[in-house]
Amino acid sequence: MILPINNIKNSINFSADSNPKDKKTLEYDHDTLLPNNIYTYTRIGMDKLTNAFTLYPAKGLKGSKNANFYEFLTMGTVPYLIGSAGLMAVFNFANKFFSPFDKVQASKIGQKMALGVLFYGVAKSLSKQLISRPVNMLTGVDTDQPYAKVIYELPDNINDTDITSIEYHKVFESVEFPRWDLLYGDEAKGQKRNFRYDKIAKKLNMGENLNDSDQETKPRIKEIIVKSNVAKSISSYMWAATGVALAFQKPWEDYFNAMTFKFWKPQEFLKSLKVFGASFVKSAKDLYKGEGTGIAKHAGKILLGAAVLSSVLGVINTVAGSKQTPKSKSDIIKPDEKHVVS
Repeated sequence: MILPINNIKNSINFSADSNPKDKKTLEYDHDTLLPNNIYTYTRIGMDKLTNAFTLYPAKGLKGSKNANFYEFLTMGTVPYLIGSAGLMAVFNFANKFFSPFDKVQASKIGQKMALGVLFYGVAKSLSKQLISRPVNMLTGVDTDQPYAKVIYELPDNINDTDITSIEYHKVFESVEFPRWDLLYGDEAKGQKRNFRYDKIAKKLNMGENLNDSDQETKPRIKEIIVKSNVAKSISSYMWAATGVALAFQKPWEDYFNAMTFKFWKPQEFLKSLKVFGASFVKSAKDLYKGEGTGIAKHAGKILLGAAVLSSVLGVINTVAGSKQTPKSKSDIIKPDEKHVVS
């Protein structure tokens, strides 16, 4: 039976209007630039990790129409962590089946393997800052600038009012389609519209007080992003390999003997941290000095030198070709003036 039109209000309940207390208070109501610091990345990392293990798999398994590619990529953390834990387990859980002497030797290898997995991930991630930070200082382009993106989802049912979610992206995540709009200043807050582009133009030797600094700098910014991405890829794997090599040095055995994660026992825990620091320094020295003869003795130096060189050359290549070379005044038409300088 077809219901009369005037009875629709009895069939559909717009709970968002009828009960305002149920509305979700959003941290952001529009796409928002975030400060690029440790606190921001820690908060983003914890949020993405929590959702990767809980919310996103649940949405995917039930076939939610709101599940998207961002959530799929975020869940890539799960197999990475599980695989890393599995790799550690392979070299440690079988130790109890060995003879006492073999068990000690196997434990040393297993513990170093676990530390190597940890150092691989940490070095690969943090080493990217060795490119992005200097590039930012020298060009004004923050290649890792994060922002919060507000996503308006489709309601799963007629009573669903929580239809907004937050995703974390980077302004230059896409080289072809960067979020240029987020870099413009808010004139309502007293900011110049192009103040960020003005800063970049000045650092790139393109002049000051340009009429259209955004249009002038965008091609150069794209060039910087492409070059820095290549530099990060090469450099991060070199530093990751160095991290693994560092983890297999003999001084770490001192830390394994004193290792404890019982933070509720402050004396033991602090002693463990102290031994970790000492073992790190000794291991770095041993890696640099090397053992044996020939190329084996200098392998650590070569690996460390290659990692440092990849970062230094990456920054130089990114910055050097992006800055405009100053010319003599007689050859310049100043973009911020209406006449040729003579």
